[in-house]
Amino acid sequence: MGQLDGKSAIITGSSRGVGADTAKLLAAEGAGVVVNYRQKAPRAKKVVQAIEEAGGRAVAVGADVTKHEDVQTLVDTAVQTYGGLDVLVLNASGGMETDLGEDYALRLNRDAQLDVLRTAAAVMRPGGRVVYVTSHQAHFIREVETMPEYEAVARSKRAGEDALTEEIPQLSERGIDFVVVSGDMIEGTVTATLLNRARPGALEARRAEAGKLYSVEEFASEVAAMVTAGVPTGHVELVGGAKGFVD
Repeated sequence: MGQLDGKSAIITGSSRGVGADTAKLLAAEGAGVVVNYRQKAPRAKKVVQAIEEAGGRAVAVGADVTKHEDVQTLVDTAVQTYGGLDVLVLNASGGMETDLGEDYALRLNRDAQLDVLRTAAAVMRPGGRVVYVTSHQAHFIREVETMPEYEAVARSKRAGEDALTEEIPQLSERGIDFVVVSGDMIEGTVTATLLNRARPGALEARRAEAGKLYSVEEFASEVAAMVTAGVPTGHVELVGGAKGFVD
């Protein structure tokens, strides 16, 4: 018996990377999982196939979370497929793209996160949990400067975290917990790759300062663990500590 038997989960941005591994881990614990993708349907279907081959339950849903109608479809699919919704992992993020408008980072990392949260919370069952995935560079942006190439994204993600945190009283009324999971630069992610390309040596420098950078698999394990961890609502989990940010 898994800790999530009989429950269901939506993981945004889960066709690859941390989201995909988190989806697999939650499915292994018994959850029926909604694998969300924006454009890469074949990649999402491979995640679903891997989950099903391991004996789990999953469905792929194409949804651009910056569009409310897509968000509604994402939530509706979870309810129609699994009979309800218990877990929401807000993993999708971005903003370093150059072809989606100057305000894309804020639309994705703040406005879309809030829309997904509110739309999902309207149908989530009591005892549910929302997990918001962020980075130390974003979480601590008001106290610690980050690379200029990432600053706009970091500030938009911090704005998203603040907006979501303000929803805690309403979530608590529904019996839903809210938890933040913050990690350092993650080896192998798109963001880390883009930053290292924009500023060669950035990844190596941060690795030297932090002592260790988590892999995609390691960080996904921490995200999945916070879905069922015995922590109070509003808890912020600093994965691996936050050397250079809080010391």
